[in-house]
Amino acid sequence: MTRLQIILLTFVTLFIIPFYGVSAQSPQAQDENLIVSAVTLYDAGDFDGAAKILRPIIERNPKCDAAYYYLALCSLAKGDAELGEAYFREAVAIDPGNFWYRHRLAALYAATKRPELAISIYEKLLKDFPKKSDLYFELVELYVAQGENDKALKTLDEIETVFGKTESITVYRFNLLRRMNRAEEAFKSLEEYNQEYTSPYVLTALADWQISMYNDSTALRYYDEALEAAPDYAPALLGKAETLRMTRKYNDYFKVLDKFVSDPFTPVEGKSDYLMAIIQRTDPKFMRSFMSQMDSVVVRTLQVHPSDSTAMNLAGVWYYSTDRRDEAGEWFRRNAETYSESLAASASYVEYLMYAEKWDELSAAGRSAFERFPEETAFLEMASVGDFNLKRYDSVLAICDKVLEIAPADTSKTLRAWSTKGDIYYKLGDSKKAYKAYDKALKINPDNVYVLNNYAYYLSEGRKKLKKAYEMSKKVVEVEPDNATYLDTFGWILFLQGKALEAKPFFKKAMLYGGKDSAVIMDHYAEVLYALKEYDLAFVYWNLAKKKNVDGEIPDLDARVAVRKKEMKK
Repeated sequence: MTRLQIILLTFVTLFIIPFYGVSAQSPQAQDENLIVSAVTLYDAGDFDGAAKILRPIIERNPKCDAAYYYLALCSLAKGDAELGEAYFREAVAIDPGNFWYRHRLAALYAATKRPELAISIYEKLLKDFPKKSDLYFELVELYVAQGENDKALKTLDEIETVFGKTESITVYRFNLLRRMNRAEEAFKSLEEYNQEYTSPYVLTALADWQISMYNDSTALRYYDEALEAAPDYAPALLGKAETLRMTRKYNDYFKVLDKFVSDPFTPVEGKSDYLMAIIQRTDPKFMRSFMSQMDSVVVRTLQVHPSDSTAMNLAGVWYYSTDRRDEAGEWFRRNAETYSESLAASASYVEYLMYAEKWDELSAAGRSAFERFPEETAFLEMASVGDFNLKRYDSVLAICDKVLEIAPADTSKTLRAWSTKGDIYYKLGDSKKAYKAYDKALKINPDNVYVLNNYAYYLSEGRKKLKKAYEMSKKVVEVEPDNATYLDTFGWILFLQGKALEAKPFFKKAMLYGGKDSAVIMDHYAEVLYALKEYDLAFVYWNLAKKKNVDGEIPDLDARVAVRKKEMKK
């Protein structure tokens, strides 16, 4: 909400507008008392009651500007901006010299997106009340909103002429000039301020500018000046640390970084954001070379913020990224248990368990998190990942049914549920139920490539409805032409239709996009090559497939290849 909207909506009613020209006659004195009563009701939130008192006043006395003013406030409080504006305009017409009437009307214009009318009033108010500092800043905001940046800059100059230089004015001008793509002028304004005053913010901004121009030594000098003025000023510490890191002065870097994370008054979120960026974006060689120093930084952060959720999550990410999964899991678990009401903490722990392939714990933790967050069915779905890997297929189906029961209108969830049911039913050998589940999924989204591919592939395995399988798979490779799994499905269907020559290009392309990592894909390609009488190449891919088939994904591979070799000898 802008300053102008706050001014409009947060009405100060602890004062009574002076009544100029009111005589001591009894009816007018009674109106004054009635207005006081109306204001009391307004302050208590009884806007209808206040308006009920005020309306008869303006009927008796159409020149009672205060009654119009408070009727305007009541109307706005009830959401009727149009009527409020009409009352404000009446009050201004009766007493055009009243500051508050004009100011509130200008604020209303601004809030109802008529800045040109608001600006007109503000410009006149400044002529009449040149010492009211708030007017200048409010006018600057209106100019900026209108894109009249030069007028905004001129108004800032006027503020300095009347009230003197301040850090806030300098910073506002700096940010405005940068938005206007006048960076050199923006930083020059900071340098001019810095010649007269000392400001950690201004010095740090100047240092940041020098960094952008690759003037590292000058930047460090500005950072040091800022830290002389405010030794714990976090932006300067962080800026100096980054400069040292980029210039590979790592010993000094970790000293400054330790000081940055050691300050208890620097928000832990800022520390975590910076360290997470370092962990996730820095060259892994840096992490390996300075793991002990980073360990110390992370531990120090935890010492300063021992019970903070952000710090514990940071520790989990750090230890996981450096292949210390047990330590990582301990911090993710501790965070989730300490902040059991935190969705983010529970999600991080469950996600960790999935990537760490701790299937029993994932199954339990996913269900536990769902009990705490029953609207988040993703936790149930994560639990089903654990169940699937534990071959608890009935539990996976039960979770799918639960999701369908509690989120029937959420198409993304129901699509995943029906798709998963199709996969599980097929795995259990019930192709009829599998195909029905896939049909339901495709009713939700007929273009879902995952469902289309699996459906087509399983049809091809059964050597049934190959034409239907072909149409579905063709649709998939048209959408994702560089996916090895999808290319394999389409090529295999073509092969089963007796089109080995047409299938070959799709397998060749699959090899370029990861197909050599799959025993199944290479086995299929070998079959195609064998059918085309490219025997030598076929056995090359069969041998590669055998090396990848260590988990027995293709149980008959060795026997089938042996048969092919015998056929070759005949």
